[in-house]
Amino acid sequence: MAGPSGTKGFNTTVAFAALERRKGGGDWRDLVLGPTLQCLEAASLGMPFEVWKTRMGRFRHESTLTSFANVYKEGGIKAFWKGTGPKMVESATKGAILLYAKEGILTYSLKSGMDPTLAGVVAGAGGGICQVSVMGPCTFLVTGAVTGTTNESTMQRVSRVYRTNGLAGFYPGGTAIAFRQATNWASRQGFTEAVRHRFKIMFHGDENAKLTTRENILAGVCGGSLSCWNHPFEVARIEAQARADQGQSKLNMIRVMQMVVRENGVKGLFQGIVPRWGLGVWQTLFMVTGPKLVKDALGMNE
Repeated sequence: MAGPSGTKGFNTTVAFAALERRKGGGDWRDLVLGPTLQCLEAASLGMPFEVWKTRMGRFRHESTLTSFANVYKEGGIKAFWKGTGPKMVESATKGAILLYAKEGILTYSLKSGMDPTLAGVVAGAGGGICQVSVMGPCTFLVTGAVTGTTNESTMQRVSRVYRTNGLAGFYPGGTAIAFRQATNWASRQGFTEAVRHRFKIMFHGDENAKLTTRENILAGVCGGSLSCWNHPFEVARIEAQARADQGQSKLNMIRVMQMVVRENGVKGLFQGIVPRWGLGVWQTLFMVTGPKLVKDALGMNE
């Protein structure tokens, strides 16, 4: 039994208090919250936006509505969740990595006195880069499922790629993924923090005020929308992975972008921006706004 202060008994309250004093690093609860939120995001509207965006990034001659219709023609409503298996693996792993790294960096940065917007940019970029190790293979498999010309199952595709190119075969477009993820979450977290700061002054006249749930959600929508500026990295990633899946010649990120501009003009680098906007907002609400609201509700930020 635990005794009063000074006794030698094991005190669980003290033990948990010591665990909670890790204010400068990641919180182990983010390893649970991250996968949960990211899987919910993907299983709901995340996958339809992902499939729609991926098709447009590869088949750049299709308009937004034509691409949507063609996805539906391939298998009805179920076609919008094509590649869900590898996507769930990706979401569970990258969600844990993102939230643990991002929230840890953000907490440390804010406590060191860094400007909230800059802290958001640094935390988002750090978390995004940490995701690349698990995202490469998973996004490759989803891209292959959406743009491939064969009806391979996920395991058949895994076997074929590994047999042909080994482990390295699952990482085409790795540079574009790294740039995309770093700028993705730097922008989503940074823009959202900047909008939150403006909202505190605009709606409450105090930069230290607490925003309402509705105001936090609106800030997330704004942050997710503004983060779509980096869409050319996403088009390059899709093209590089689709070419690798179909056995075409490998091109680095710059050469892929040059090819897209040569074939489709500068607008080709922004093909699929509508579903990308939807996905950006949806992911920001789940992985930037969501953790804050959940932690506030559970008293984890106190």
